[in-house]
This record gives sequence, C-alpha cells and structure tokens, in this order.
Amino acid sequence: MVPASVPSGIEIAKHRGARYRLGPELEICGYGCWDHYHESDTLLHSLQVLAALLESPVTQDIICDVGMPVMHRNVRYNCRVIFLNRRILLIRPKMALANEGNYRELRWFTPWSRSRQTEEYFLPRMIQELTKQETVPFGDAVLATLDTCIGSEVCEELWTPRSPHVDMGLDGVEIFTNASGSHHVLRKAHARVDLVTMATTKNGGIYLLANQKGCDGDRLYYDGCAMIAMNGSIFAQGSQFSLDDVEVLTATLDLEDVRSYRAEISSRNLEASKVSPYPRVKVDFALSCHEDLLEPLSEPVEWKYHSPAEEISLGPACWLWDFLRRSQQAGFLLPLSGGVDSAATACLVYSMCRQVCEAVKDGNREVLADVRTIVDQPSYTPQDPRELCGRILTTCYMAGENSSRETCDRAKELAQQVGSHHLGLNIDPAVKAVVGIFSLVTGKSPLFAAHGGSSRENLALQNVQARVRMVVAYLFAQLSLWSRGARGGLLVLGSANVDESLLGYLTKYDCSSADINPIGGISKTDLKDFVQFCMESFQLPALQSILVAPPTAELEPLASGQVSQTDEEDMGMTYAELSVYGRLRKLAKTGPYGMFCKLLVMWRDVCTPRQVADKVKRFFSKYSINRHKMTTLTPAYHAESYSPDDNRFDLRPFLYNTRWPWQFRCIDKQVLQLERRQQDLEGVD
Repeated sequence: MVPASVPSGIEIAKHRGARYRLGPELEICGYGCWDHYHESDTLLHSLQVLAALLESPVTQDIICDVGMPVMHRNVRYNCRVIFLNRRILLIRPKMALANEGNYRELRWFTPWSRSRQTEEYFLPRMIQELTKQETVPFGDAVLATLDTCIGSEVCEELWTPRSPHVDMGLDGVEIFTNASGSHHVLRKAHARVDLVTMATTKNGGIYLLANQKGCDGDRLYYDGCAMIAMNGSIFAQGSQFSLDDVEVLTATLDLEDVRSYRAEISSRNLEASKVSPYPRVKVDFALSCHEDLLEPLSEPVEWKYHSPAEEISLGPACWLWDFLRRSQQAGFLLPLSGGVDSAATACLVYSMCRQVCEAVKDGNREVLADVRTIVDQPSYTPQDPRELCGRILTTCYMAGENSSRETCDRAKELAQQVGSHHLGLNIDPAVKAVVGIFSLVTGKSPLFAAHGGSSRENLALQNVQARVRMVVAYLFAQLSLWSRGARGGLLVLGSANVDESLLGYLTKYDCSSADINPIGGISKTDLKDFVQFCMESFQLPALQSILVAPPTAELEPLASGQVSQTDEEDMGMTYAELSVYGRLRKLAKTGPYGMFCKLLVMWRDVCTPRQVADKVKRFFSKYSINRHKMTTLTPAYHAESYSPDDNRFDLRPFLYNTRWPWQFRCIDKQVLQLERRQQDLEGVD
C-alpha cells in the first residue's frame, strides 16, 4: 500500500487552487501488486485507505479521483473511485485492459463491457458509515458539475482504436481524465504526447493524464510524463524521471476556449448530433467560481524530450535509487572489467549520486532522510556526487591470468573519476583450486585451445573463471563493509546488455548473475551512446579509452601479452546485427524464415541471399541453444522493446530443437530458387 503520497498530493493540489485532483492508475495499492490482486487482503486494505481519505479534512471541497481494485458482484475490477466531501460520486471500472508485453491485467481483472451503462454498487459497511450512502453508481458514466462535464479514461483506453474520449467528447464531455500505469521504454514518450494532443485536436477539450513514477517493486520504471493539454496544445508538462515521491501538475484553463474551438468544427458537430448519450451523475459542485475572472490563464508550452542517452542516464539511475532505499542495503558492489558494459553501470550509479545531491540541494527531505539511512550517518548531507559515490559504490577489478594490463588500468582510472571505493584482486588461486579438484578426482587436466585443448576444455576453463568471479563478488558484497568497520551489505550489480542476453553470450551463474542489472534492457549501441554522453556531460575522460577498446571477455590466454579474444568474434556476429535480429524476432514477430525474408530486402546491398541465410541460421541456432539461460537472468531494468526476459515479457520455450529442420529447409529452398533466378538473368545478359 502507498497511501501516504495520495493525501500529500491532494493537499498540494488544493494549496494551488485546484478543484479536481486526478491520481495515477491503482495508486492506492500500487500498480505492481500483480498476483496480490487475487488476495482479499489487497481489497480490504484498499478500502481501509479509501475510508481514511474520505474521512480526512484534506479531501474536502475538491473532487478526488483515485485508483484501486474493487470487487463488484464477486468480480474484480480495476477502478476509478471519484468522491467529494465524504460522498462517492461514481465508481468507474476500466473497460480495456492492457494484456501485452509486461502487462497481464486480464489475469487479475475483468473489463467492464457494458458501454454507457451503470449498476448499483452496494458499499461495504465501513464505507457506508462514513458516506451515509448504501449504494453508488458503478459503470460507464460521466460527471455533470455545475459548470462542465468530466469523463474518465484509464491508461490503455487511450491507446485503443476507439477510445472512450471520442464518444464522450461528442456527447459534450469537456474534460477528459486518464489515470495511467505506463512504464518507461526508450523513445516512447512521444507516443503518449501524440495520443493526447491528437485526441484534443480532433475533438477539442481538456485532457489530464496522470502516470505513476518510480520503481513499483520489479523490473519496470514508471516514467511520469504527467500532462495537461487543451485543443491540441500542451499547457503543463510533468517530469519523466525524478526522485520526488509526489509531483503535482496544475493548470488554469478557460472552458470557453473548448466551446469556441468545437463550435467551428462542423464535421464534429454533425457526429455529435447522432451520438448515444452517456449516463450523467449530477454533482452540486463547480470547478470554477466568480473570482476566477482575474486568474491568469496557463500558456501553451513546447514538450521537451530527452535524448535516448539522457533517458538512460536518468531512468535506470532513478530505478537504482528506489531499489537501494527500499531494499535497505548500504550500497552497491560492481565487478568493473574495464569494458563498456560495466563502465556504463558505474556511470549509472554516478548519475544516481548526482540526482541525489541535486534533490537534497533542492530541499527534498525524503531523499535526505533515505541517504542518511543508507550511509548510516544521521547528520550526513551529500553535496559532492564523487564523495557520495565513494560511500555507496564499491568497484572490484578481478584479474586473472588472461587479464590485460590495459583493462586493469581503465577500470582503476574510471573508479577514481567517479569516486568509487575500488578494489583490485586476483582470482587465479581460486580458479586453480577449482580446476585442481577436477584433476584430482578424474586424473585429467583440461587445457585451453591455445595450448592444445579441445573446444569443450576451452569453454569449461573460461566458465570456471567467470563463475569464480560471481562467487567472489557476492563474498565481497557481504563482507567488504564489515572489513571496513561499517554496517550493512551491498547489492551486487550485473552488467550484461540486452543483445548479449538475447544471444545467450554469457556464462550461466557468472558475473551476469547479480541482484539487479540496470543495463540488462539496453542495447550495446545505445550503451555506447550513453557512455559517450557521460564522458562529455559528467567530465569522465577515462571513458574515452574504454569506448575505443574492442569488447572482450578476457577468458582465453593472451597472445604476446595482448588480448586475443573479442566478443564479436566469439559471437560470430556484430552487436549491430544482434539489435536487428532482436527487433525482428520480438517486434516484427518473425521466425527464422520470416526473418530471412525481411533481411533479404534490408541487406540486399551488402549480402547475398546465401550470406543472409547463413547469418539467420547462425543466430537462431545460438539463440535456441542458449535460451535456457534466460530463465536465470538477473532482474533487469526494462528499457528495450525486444528484451528477451523470460520472466514475464518474452514467454517462449527454453528447450528447442536447435537444428530448426523445417524452417532451415524452407530458407535453403528459397536460397536455391533465388540463386537459379540470378543465374538465369546472367545467362540472358
């Protein structure tokens, strides 16, 4: 339950002169309850919070629109409960449920399917005692105040082909409200803004959108972007990312501007004359008053978008802060390899520290209290991000016999510049001990391929190093603060990117296994852009050498002291190609043959049909061989729409016929036909 933020938001809204307050979807219990929605406790506690709100003097003389689950006739609904002065005006159930990607609303709720119809809802006794009402309207209706008409949409309903605001607007509704639980995806903000502005461009009206903001307990970060629009223009923009628990957005608009805008759209007015009416709940209350005549009106604003690199610097950093403060740990431990991925993760923690310092400087008391709890110093006030980073981030370079001096130096230099507490250690004794146990039991000593060993031996020896690093990371996460005389433990951060996870280019239970992974939903291409952004914006010159160095796992023997192994060579494909495969597999929903057909056109200038076929078959073979690794992926920040997260977003088998016999035969057959056609054309020439 998150009731504390609700009354504080109402209080701020009233202080600013607001007469209607809209909160985000399911705000009383929190959107991310998931299967807790099945529990009677969740319904009971939501009603208890509603009772406290009804009883509070804060909620008097303002229409309050809150979100919570409601059971009506033994069916659970995702509802808006709208009340005024201790009386419930309307319970409006959600009519279109989100059930794709990360959303599973049909698992917990039933959509209200009776358009423009209401029923009597019998209030529980604890609510009846407060409101002195036995029943209230439940269903698809609108509010008719003394001066206007207000209609509700809930999140997904804005995105449907026939959104309720269309018919509501034709029926005279002038103010539309939308309570959302929409999570961050890179480059998604424009879609919300476009939908809202287009809704009010075609039909006129005022549109209010309230969205959750922050980590709600899992992989998603809800990214705010609250807004107020009128007649196709934005009049107020909320932040997309911040550490504030409560943000209130207000605007003063003239209802006559809506009426005059609609008056000259004849096509709209013709449609309006034919629309079926909505049930109206009469409300003896006005959003305006005579004194408003001298109130200055809000002016249109131009929406300010973040670049993808800025989004990465802010979203995952805010998610990390929410995770850290709510887990009650004392900081993070990050295995820092000297490569782009772990460097990007270090930059995210540094960005988090910058945001914490800025929030404290701006007077955010909640953030100050949280940071003092984390560092276990009641009088501490953070001012310098580097100094704060030194308190809450421990980085660790774990060298082995195959590590190069260059990666060690790059890791150390970056740690110095972000200010982390940096450790350097050698894992060779542990690796030799583990391999020694195998040799003692079997009488066999595996060798690297460079020393004459087989591919099986080579891979096993690489995996031992990787897994030892995971064990060492957790040991230091638990005890490094103890060794320094400080209290608490550290959360282990992973740093495998979305492309490597997609292909399975990681060792099961290596350093990709961690408590959380802030970059697990971000592509290598975007991560490089982000690191470039950090180098320039955060003045971290150590990132320059990291950016230009070829990505390498450093698990095979060096050649003349130099790295002989690169990631792209190991994978047999480039990171850029992986991003293309990922988007085609998930977003375009292609299997091997469908992907081959699309890439024939996309890559026609650089690849022959046979080369395309070989690339597609190589990807799907490796993807299917390694799909089992997705079942153990570290919980990662969701930022990319082609994430292979097996937990909820990308539900596919993890045991495949990795030869794909039917699909690959179809590809081969098509290649032969294309090659014969090309030969025939050349023969004609």
